[in-house]
Amino acid sequence: MSKTITVRVDETVYNIFKKAAEGQKRTISNYIEYATLNYTVNETIVDDLEMNEILEYKNEINKGLADISAGRYKIID
Repeated sequence: MSKTITVRVDETVYNIFKKAAEGQKRTISNYIEYATLNYTVNETIVDDLEMNEILEYKNEINKGLADISAGRYKIID
């Protein structure tokens, strides 16, 4: 079942959404749904392949975090 949400945006943002929606032959509501879902799936969720790549560096990441916690780092300007 569909749900309705209300979002307030200023006129500049509205016009950006409107132009983008028109460019894809979508309603503004449909464009916002599409763009939000696309961003969420592609930018905020890590798939199994990407997670496996991250886990390959687990030991190096943990060593780096331990070095930071122990103060073993230098900031280079």
